Amino acid sequence: MQFDRLTFEMRRLALAAGARIMEIYEGPDFEVRSKTDASPVTAADEAADALIAEGLRAAFPEIPLVTEEQADTHGQSLTSFLIVDPLDGTKEFVQRRGDFTVNIAYVQDGVPVRGVVYAPAKGRLFYTAADGGSVEETGPFGPEPGAVRPIGVNATPDNRALMVVASKSHRDQATDDYIAQYGVRDMTSAGSSLKFCLVATGEADLYPRLGRTMEWDTAAGDAVLRGAGGEVVRFDDHTPLTYGKPGFENPFFIAYAPGVLLHPRG
Repeated sequence: MQFDRLTFEMRRLALAAGARIMEIYEGPDFEVRSKTDASPVTAADEAADALIAEGLRAAFPEIPLVTEEQADTHGQSLTSFLIVDPLDGTKEFVQRRGDFTVNIAYVQDGVPVRGVVYAPAKGRLFYTAADGGSVEETGPFGPEPGAVRPIGVNATPDNRALMVVASKSHRDQATDDYIAQYGVRDMTSAGSSLKFCLVATGEADLYPRLGRTMEWDTAAGDAVLRGAGGEVVRFDDHTPLTYGKPGFENPFFIAYAPGVLLHPRG
């Protein structure tokens, strides 16, 4: 795999998809439909998906592709593949809250090794560079990569005063009960895969997710966090979260800076 080319193409397609999403976001009212699992879908999801899928298949025809919006890709049994959520945080998009992202990742032998997370409404772009380290590009974003700053997790989190990030749309009592086991300085909420990126930049120390997610929801953010020195583990046994699972469905998980002392499940 030519990781420099992969990073370039994933970044390019994420920016193009983000531009298309923002055209719809800033335009007149858009239709919101329900998929078979009752989750919302809009023209922005579909337009971004078509753009990204076409670009990835043209650039990397030999690599299998899994994307949320194409159900016929969900039955594959894979260990190395590209995986896409063209608009993660559709609920945030529909409510015009801005916390939505474009997610593209490459999984190699069950591990997300490269990813890009682009939040077009917030102007934040995170990705793994060709060397595997994670960066935030500071913009403005052009056809060629611009100025970047390396990002890294908080190397010395204070376990008596952690910064915790949790979901905006999916908070529940079980999550709050688990967080209550920690010494928490403050909490913030964020939508979509931005939660991984806040841990990756050191803006948060801990992100537990006790709810259903799919691999396309997490792979890109997981790659960015791992490239920044963070870890993502299963909630039940604290083993690393792997990819290519049946149906591409995740168990509950915890994303964190390695200095955080994890508590067992409550």
